[in-house]
Amino acid sequence: MSSLQMAALLSAPSSPVVAGSLRFVASSSTGRNGNALVVRSEVKIPTGLCARGVNLITHAVAEKTAAANTTDSKPGHELLLFEALREGLDEEMERDPTVCVMGEDVGHYGGSYKVTKGLATKYGDLRVLDTPIAENSFTGMGIGAAMTGLRPVVEGMNMGFLLLAYNQISNNCGMLHYTSGGQFKIPIVIRGPGGVGRQLGAEHSQRLESYLQSIPGLQMVACSTPYNAKGLMKAAIRSENPVVLFEHVLLYNLKERIPDEEYVLSLEEAEMVRPGEHVTILTYSRMRYHVMQAAKTLVNKGYDPEVIDIRSLKPFDLYTIGNSIKKTHRVLIVEECMRTGGIGASLRSAIIDNFWDYLDAPIICLSSQDVPTPYAGTLEDWTVVQPAQIVAAVEQICK
Repeated sequence: MSSLQMAALLSAPSSPVVAGSLRFVASSSTGRNGNALVVRSEVKIPTGLCARGVNLITHAVAEKTAAANTTDSKPGHELLLFEALREGLDEEMERDPTVCVMGEDVGHYGGSYKVTKGLATKYGDLRVLDTPIAENSFTGMGIGAAMTGLRPVVEGMNMGFLLLAYNQISNNCGMLHYTSGGQFKIPIVIRGPGGVGRQLGAEHSQRLESYLQSIPGLQMVACSTPYNAKGLMKAAIRSENPVVLFEHVLLYNLKERIPDEEYVLSLEEAEMVRPGEHVTILTYSRMRYHVMQAAKTLVNKGYDPEVIDIRSLKPFDLYTIGNSIKKTHRVLIVEECMRTGGIGASLRSAIIDNFWDYLDAPIICLSSQDVPTPYAGTLEDWTVVQPAQIVAAVEQICK
């Protein structure tokens, strides 16, 4: 089955999209694992989105642009986001024989969104292990494997299902390095699709970042482009810490040209998506594209927003965030997480604690409503932040 045929099976938009005007900057950095090559992307994201109505733009993703007709002459290769995740996983499995995958239907079926397609055939059933429908059991098995020296990648068919494994993630995955007095490391990656899709219902629209952020010892990152999806996947696998990689179900068919050369991103670094002067907009995952749609309207209205994809949900990259606040003196946080106890609430608290003296206006946080996600499409749209709300918030904060 071709990638275009596969894309039709996924819940993301039917037309893959292209992120254009890509420039890569390489630099060396020293982390806990020694010297590493860190490649940063400076990407200008196309900002047109599909709209159902005049004032309410729903399910925002970047639209296909003319760049799609000229990318063949550029270096690198084009991949959909789920293919970029697979390529990163494949490269790490080939490089390191201790890397293995486990989860429901990750084997010969290739995963619910085909991230592991073909890996069972290439590496065998022992390294790509199909499990029963028992999240608590196979997550615990992955943690045990990590304790004994393997580097497991555990896939949740849907991130909401991993609530069944919350005990393992909290009491074992996050704490065992501490409670064992440093005798054990837990180099495990827990990943899977989440977020509000298109009429997936309340149970399949969970955003687990709010649940997991309070667990000591756990790192959390969220990918938003094929480029950072691959780079974060590779970095998460190589990390000595347990890492949760959040993937949004509506971004799997996002297409981008990524380098042919190997690259690894930092797990603790935000991405400057759009430089600006008037207001700092902090966002991540799918909301990045809602924000960029709103930014197009804001520029036409005379505003110059600075957009940062925080990427690292725990810990926050307060260096990048702080430098932006010192320049703009205004902050808007846009998230798909719930308002109560969400990432936005924690980020707002961190900004107040560290950069209060640089703020010229109250911080505004736009989050999903504290309600179960409705199945009805029209109601679902109203529970999630939309570009028109972002525009209104920037106008309010810049008065």
